Amino acid sequence: MGVNQHRKEAPKNVKCMIVTVSDSRTKATDKSGKLIIDLLKEAGYEVTDYQITKDEYTSIREMVRGADNRSDIEAIIFNGGTGITLRDTTYEAVSSMLDKTIPGFGELFRFLSFRDDIGAAAMLSRAVAGVRGKTAVFSIPGSSGAVKLATEQLIIPELTHVMREIYKNEATS
Repeated sequence: MGVNQHRKEAPKNVKCMIVTVSDSRTKATDKSGKLIIDLLKEAGYEVTDYQITKDEYTSIREMVRGADNRSDIEAIIFNGGTGITLRDTTYEAVSSMLDKTIPGFGELFRFLSFRDDIGAAAMLSRAVAGVRGKTAVFSIPGSSGAVKLATEQLIIPELTHVMREIYKNEATS
């Protein structure tokens, strides 16, 4: 069975939670979080929650754990905190919570960033995706350019397919 058949069998909608990881942004100043919400809604996805959390390892892990336990969230998309400064903990926190990783997500994100936008600096990105329980988890940089690239070119085109695979795994367990 090919990818086109998988996409036909995928759910038509996915309920998403957006989490901006920042020590300084508020809902009034969070352009990247709002951009993700707008792009998802334009593509027909449902945004059921939107939060801002500090760039703290424990807080980020609690967001993942909490989302996995909610029936109104099928996917959680983090933005911010993916760099290499001492304060950036999103990658470590999210990665530590995943049951399965989707290595191609980060690889493709860095490739597209390298090719289309930032050149060799793309190697500094620690975008990551995977699955926790029955929840898809994505973590992307917080710049508007990175958010637009990841959401439009990677997340939106494949999110229903990701959910089909998650639900397929659930049906066979």
